[in-house]
Amino acid sequence: MTAKPLVALAMGDPAGISPELTAKLVVQDDIRAGCRLVVIGDRRIFDQGARVAGVTPGLTMVEQGADLRAAKDEALFVDLGHLDPKEVTPKTATLAGGKFALANYRHALELGRDRRVDAVCFTPFNKQAMRLARAEYDDEIAFSAEVVGLRTPASEFNVLDRLWNARVTSHIPLKDVAAKLSGERIHRALRLTDECMRKAGFARPRIAVAGLNPHAGDGGNFGREEIDVIAPVVAAGQAEGMAAEGPFPADTVFLRAKSGAFDAVLTMYHDQGQIAMKLMGFDRGVTLLGGFPFPICTPAHGTAYDIAGQGIASIGASRAALLLAAEMAARRTV
Repeated sequence: MTAKPLVALAMGDPAGISPELTAKLVVQDDIRAGCRLVVIGDRRIFDQGARVAGVTPGLTMVEQGADLRAAKDEALFVDLGHLDPKEVTPKTATLAGGKFALANYRHALELGRDRRVDAVCFTPFNKQAMRLARAEYDDEIAFSAEVVGLRTPASEFNVLDRLWNARVTSHIPLKDVAAKLSGERIHRALRLTDECMRKAGFARPRIAVAGLNPHAGDGGNFGREEIDVIAPVVAAGQAEGMAAEGPFPADTVFLRAKSGAFDAVLTMYHDQGQIAMKLMGFDRGVTLLGGFPFPICTPAHGTAYDIAGQGIASIGASRAALLLAAEMAARRTV
């Protein structure tokens, strides 16, 4: 491949650290070396973020319908012109902020859907603001699938350096988890994890599958999900050629994964993996939406209203998200 991948970077919630993060990302040498950026947002909000961050990014303005691949510049900006900075209430989730972030993300997804860019990345959203703008907003997966027209399974992955965390259930009440753990659903999550990791460069990813209950059920003393549902799926995955093992107790499996025994841990519910991953590297963690026809990445942290506007937000996770999106896009286009 000769051309660098083209990555759309959608600005997130304007009341948090997203504007300053976006501006900081544009000036990073390693990002510029790994991809060409197309920033989506409002130039006034971006410029305000750049002032907060203390950087002067070089960007070329392009029209919404422009041929992005034909543009010769390394960093482009599509100005939707849809939010006056005076309408932003700092450090607060608002309807205006949610509409801003949704419009940016939708535009970036449409670029990916229409193959006008190779990958999509976005700086942090605020879920409350997104629901103010769109009452039926559930999460990024459902919204992205709707915009892209995806009809096949998709899932959210957390990535920390070379360690991945996948999950069977995600944004549902904890009381509903056990009822959702069918063999079919776990198998689908295991297969999607294997497929996405291979696309990211793992020849044969080693996947540890966590149990649901304390001590992985303790031989049936604390529940039989591990025996009746999870273990048969692991065996089926092995028969299909996947390097899957388990089920393992969730309170120790991440210690083994961190030491290098596994490349990924498939957990049964959201916080079972999120807590471990964020403890190990909150400022470096990436969220990847897997199962889409192009990579979609974002930092695993939120909008950090408490430090917004101070120029001190770390770009570690956002940089990692952009670089992962670019790396995966480059593999797809070789």
